[in-house]
Amino acid sequence: MGTRGRATWVLAGGLLAAASALLAEPEDRGRPAAGPGPFRRPLGAQPPAGAPAAPGAGPERSAQDLPPMMWPSVESSHFKTTVDAPFGLKFNKKIEVSTPPRTSAATSGLWLHSVFAFTAFLPRKTLFKRESAVTHLLYGDISRDIQGTSENGVIFQKCAVSEWPVAHIQLLVNNTRTPAAANLSDLLLLDNITGLTVRESTGNQTSRGFQAFRKKFLQVGDSFSVSYTALLEVEDVKGGEVLMLPARLSFQTSSPNRIQLEALFTITTEEKVTVLPNHGLHAAGFFVAFILSLLLTWTALFFMVRYRCLKGSLLTRHQGQHHESKLEHSQFTADGVNEDLALNDQMVDILSSEDPGSMLQALEELEIATLNRADADLEAYRTQISKDIIALLLKNLTSRGHLSPQVERRMGAVFKKQFLLLEKEIQEEYDRKMVALTAECDLEMRKKTESQYQREMAAMEEAEEVLKRVSERSAAECSGLLRSLHGLEQEHLRTSLALQQEEDLAKAHRQLATFQRNGLHSIFFTQMKSAIFKGELKPEAAKLLLQDYSKAQENVEELMDFFQASKRYHLSKRFGHREYLVQNIQSSETRVQGLLSTASAQLSLLIQKHERAGYLDEDQMEVLLERVQTEVFSIKQKLDNDLKQEKKKLHQKLIMKRRREMLQKHREQRKEQLSVGEAFGAAEDAGRYLGRWRSLVAEHSAALEELQEHLDQAALDELRALSLSLSERATEELRRLQTSAVTQELLKRGVPWLFLQQILEEHGRDLAARAEQLEGEERDRGQEGVQGVRQRLKDDALEAATEEQAELRHWERLVFRKLCSSPFSLSEEELLRMRQDAHGCFSQMDRTLALPRIRARVLLQRFQTAWREAESSKLDQALAAPELQLQSKARKPRSKSKSKIDLLKKCIEDKIQLFEDQAPEDLAEKVRGELLRERVQQLEAQEGRFAESLVSLQFQKAARMAKTLWAYTALLTLQDLLLEELSESETLTKAACAQILESHSPELQELERKLEDQLAHQEAAQLQRALASRQQWAGEGPGLLQEPEETDSERQVSAVLRRALSRGQKLLEHHQQSLREEQESSVVLEDLLENMEADTFVTLYGQELRLASYLSKLTMVPGGTLRRLLSVALPAASQPELLAVLDSIGQKHQDHVVENDGGGVQTDLGRRRKHQGWWQDLESKLRGELISRGLEKMLWAQERKERFLCQVPFSVSCGCCTSGEQRKHIKEDVSRSQREDGILWKRKLAAPVPGVRRRTGPSAHCRGRNH
Repeated sequence: MGTRGRATWVLAGGLLAAASALLAEPEDRGRPAAGPGPFRRPLGAQPPAGAPAAPGAGPERSAQDLPPMMWPSVESSHFKTTVDAPFGLKFNKKIEVSTPPRTSAATSGLWLHSVFAFTAFLPRKTLFKRESAVTHLLYGDISRDIQGTSENGVIFQKCAVSEWPVAHIQLLVNNTRTPAAANLSDLLLLDNITGLTVRESTGNQTSRGFQAFRKKFLQVGDSFSVSYTALLEVEDVKGGEVLMLPARLSFQTSSPNRIQLEALFTITTEEKVTVLPNHGLHAAGFFVAFILSLLLTWTALFFMVRYRCLKGSLLTRHQGQHHESKLEHSQFTADGVNEDLALNDQMVDILSSEDPGSMLQALEELEIATLNRADADLEAYRTQISKDIIALLLKNLTSRGHLSPQVERRMGAVFKKQFLLLEKEIQEEYDRKMVALTAECDLEMRKKTESQYQREMAAMEEAEEVLKRVSERSAAECSGLLRSLHGLEQEHLRTSLALQQEEDLAKAHRQLATFQRNGLHSIFFTQMKSAIFKGELKPEAAKLLLQDYSKAQENVEELMDFFQASKRYHLSKRFGHREYLVQNIQSSETRVQGLLSTASAQLSLLIQKHERAGYLDEDQMEVLLERVQTEVFSIKQKLDNDLKQEKKKLHQKLIMKRRREMLQKHREQRKEQLSVGEAFGAAEDAGRYLGRWRSLVAEHSAALEELQEHLDQAALDELRALSLSLSERATEELRRLQTSAVTQELLKRGVPWLFLQQILEEHGRDLAARAEQLEGEERDRGQEGVQGVRQRLKDDALEAATEEQAELRHWERLVFRKLCSSPFSLSEEELLRMRQDAHGCFSQMDRTLALPRIRARVLLQRFQTAWREAESSKLDQALAAPELQLQSKARKPRSKSKSKIDLLKKCIEDKIQLFEDQAPEDLAEKVRGELLRERVQQLEAQEGRFAESLVSLQFQKAARMAKTLWAYTALLTLQDLLLEELSESETLTKAACAQILESHSPELQELERKLEDQLAHQEAAQLQRALASRQQWAGEGPGLLQEPEETDSERQVSAVLRRALSRGQKLLEHHQQSLREEQESSVVLEDLLENMEADTFVTLYGQELRLASYLSKLTMVPGGTLRRLLSVALPAASQPELLAVLDSIGQKHQDHVVENDGGGVQTDLGRRRKHQGWWQDLESKLRGELISRGLEKMLWAQERKERFLCQVPFSVSCGCCTSGEQRKHIKEDVSRSQREDGILWKRKLAAPVPGVRRRTGPSAHCRGRNH
């Protein structure tokens, strides 16, 4: 199928080509395809190096899409010639002028950067004789070292007009009249003419492809131009080749440093091939291709229909295996390996960078990216291990006989399905978070940018008021300083926003990781409860599974702590070594530049010494200096070009070597990781499985770090050797220039040889001393780098980090166990949820690798900003009160304005200096303290949330019980009032009332008896289980120490003691586990007993409701009155609750009327009138009784508070009570509290209210011990 498929595509392509040839118009076949071309590319965009921009490759841009500028007519002209060629080929030569991306100091105007397009005579053979145009455009690497237009308003341009095969080139220097303009002196213009034959030029040509022009002075408003004619050496240029011929201008102004500008100039050769068409060949090809493609199409359709069923079955069969493999080996995907390789390639980019000053910043960004990637890898390890542990626990449970294989397979399938759903949910949550964070960051950026812009405008307005009364030059200088300050502020704002966005992203990843961990725990506990509810898992087996899971999770957390500490240590070591390498290459670059500067300075100094000695006049010195500077510049330019080209070649070589070795190492490690997955199927113990993971990851991390360190060192050695070799060659050329060319020129002018020889020897000694000094400085910096690496490794030591995390987990485990033992009662479901929350809290105690580092950067940035703002406010205050800075108070108006502008300039310069200076060193210590404080707060908040959940659960239970007691008390109060009315109104006699209550008492006594029997039975069963557990532990404990040993052992006692000490920790853990199990059993028993009491109390409440309903029928209390009575008795109850009680009594919202005959109705009306007065006084009587009772309780509480303040433990003496009186008051308080607690249970008239009696015997003993 592969050969036929390829033939089909070839024939189809021939078919399409033939059809397009037949359909094309003859006059259009010789035209080039429409495309963007050089003119259509937007300014500032640069095509990728090495990728030709083919015509028609991009969207066409019209002239309206280009920036507004003046285009000269000569640049759009075309000059074509036609030359005969063999094989019927015709060639067109075309000259085009285009504008590359503008990076020099030139501005848009009449003269622009130009690109020549010369046509190379390179005929090509083709199968189809049709006219086509093939254009190759290749843009070279454009230097970005030179800034934009000079701040002094100097415009430097290199322009050309093309007339094949000659180009007229002009160099223009224009010193425009701007506020910051200044006179220029000592202008040196160096033009690169490599590959060109120059005619009619007045410049001095060098042997390295440069020509130099010099001008002594150029005042403001004048211009300086140089023109010459050049011819391209076509035989040395290949088709599609690009020649970069920039021109450089250096001059001196009032500032001490020389200013350099660069004008780019690019020559691009393009190749055009014209082919004459042959229509007969096209037609034959069309018919042949059509017939063959038709046959192949029908054949392909036949085989597709023939094997559709087989293909579908294969897909169905492998679909489930694909999902399982995705679960099993999700951390071994190729995307992660590619990302690791890309991150490691960046180290080569940093080492081969042309900007040594930005290496450390780029290395820090690379470290953050690597830490984020390491966090992702560790999270993938955690997820895979947790899934494997769950499957292993189910397998072990089946092997013990507690779970059937069918149930194991079904639960395993459910777990995998839930894991897939969790992954999908996490991915959706990740997408939502990223969208939300992006929108939030954009909004924050717009707000802060607008605020920054308003502050800048306000500062500019204030400055303009001051600058109105000063000279134009001072105003220009002050405006330039202010613009520089605003630029630094904007850069600082962008950095702050980028760091804040980075922190938000890191926090989002941490939240997703936490959500995934909690999701895995939730899936396990949910499936376990579901299996228990369906009867697939017995309670004893569930308890055993839960114990194994808790122990396995502790081991997993310990293992992940080790992984994290090991990864932090290795990454710290890696980037410490990389920082040392960067500092090493920076030191080497500094030494090279120092030697080159010394050698070049000695050339100028050699000539100047002869001029001062009187052997040269000023004109001779200037001529020699010009030649020397030209040669020095050409040597340095050649060094830069060679270094750039050689670094590019070496960079590609290092990348390929690095990728090859890293890929090989990743493949080897992946095989070993897959072997762990295969060994998982035969594993029987979770501890051994985790131990295999521990050793494997440790070995892999060490091997990978060793390989990366070796590759980094090798890259540094090769780059350093390349730089040193090229720099030594350039230094040798400068030395040779000094000893040969310059010496010969000086000797020609009559300079004494002895004087010259003395200076050359002195320069040789100075150069050797300078080289030795630079080498010493490089060694010192290397030693400092080594010390920094050692300190970094000491701070991130593996053993210290592991021990610290272990101690923290041990302390937090004690805290959580103490919190878990605090509840009085918990159900089985609540106990499982509490354990799930505890596991979730333990899984969040780790520290990620990237987030602390990112947080430290953000805090340092904030502290630096606060320090800078404080210093800026001080400068603003000093500027607002100039009398504190100036000594003289009586000044003339002119000197006053001058002093004010001086103060403003000094203030702006000081603010700029704040951005350039280093922040105080104590800020780093402040950042570390803040990170530690935040860490402690996070742990305390986690403990607080867990404790709040437990307390909330207990308060909910207490609130439910208190609510029931309040309702029961109100019902008893209502019964008291109704019985009192029936007795006082003589509706019923006291004997009848007593008979009603006595008939109600047996039911209550029966409920109380049943409750006591149930409580006694449960407590006896609990006591029996506790005794059995203690006996089991007593039998197993000593057995841990019993091992077979020889009877003739000479040191039997010492061996037993040594064995006992080694097993002591295990015995202690076993004892603690048994105590926790007993405690949990007591808590669950207490919840069961409370539920029994509650059920009994609900039954009792129903009986009391029936009695209250019967009494309300006898008294015929109206519904409104009854509702008001209940609202008084239950002031905290809501309206629906009151209506529910009324509905239970049978009095909804209307008066209760007993349906009877007419005589009965007349009797009820008489009774209603008889009780009407009592109904009116009933509400006020009940309200007064409750108010008096409440006031009595308030007074009692106030007295008790005052008496407690007099107690000795509070160290407060009120002076009104002796110690004996205080003890008497305490006893009275206790007895009074007991009386108040018993009031609610003694409101019955004839019989005591049967409540829930406190249990005695074993239950009370158990409760007292546990609580």
